[in-house]
Amino acid sequence: MKIRTFFIPLQIVLLVLIVLLANINPTKITKSVSNDASNRVINLTTMALKLEEDIKNDLYRARDTYTGDITGYGADCPLCGGTLACRPSYFVKDGTTTYPDLDYGTVRIVASSQNLPCGSIVRFQLDRVSSEPIIAIVLDRGVLGNDLDLLMESEDYANQHAGRTTTSYDVLRTGWTR
Repeated sequence: MKIRTFFIPLQIVLLVLIVLLANINPTKITKSVSNDASNRVINLTTMALKLEEDIKNDLYRARDTYTGDITGYGADCPLCGGTLACRPSYFVKDGTTTYPDLDYGTVRIVASSQNLPCGSIVRFQLDRVSSEPIIAIVLDRGVLGNDLDLLMESEDYANQHAGRTTTSYDVLRTGWTR
């Protein structure tokens, strides 16, 4: 009998505590918290934009810089088969000059020597005064040293517009990342 008289009040107390805890409003709790450092409020949207900017700036930071001749070639040249040394299944004889890279988006295609591994990303300008920088990926071979050969729509187009330009170019990525 003594055990029963002890458990009944204990059960009533536990039931009252459960009811009280169930009725606590979490918004009242968060409203009661104050921020004494109002000048140090962190805006998460601003933080996300800053992080995105930092990633982009790092993505386009030069890892190395080379100087070489930049020329142009067409995939329809007499010795070209329309495929690329680094991506044989990627057909370019139809005039394709770009490649969809996962990190850099749509980029131009260049040929390089073995100095740059396949999948390397480079940035250069053909005309330092008026042209936008060209972002390109190394997907082909066939040049010597530090030279690059920019893939163009056709061999005729390359002969009319490319020429040979000596310039510095930045390596943004060395080889494939994935």
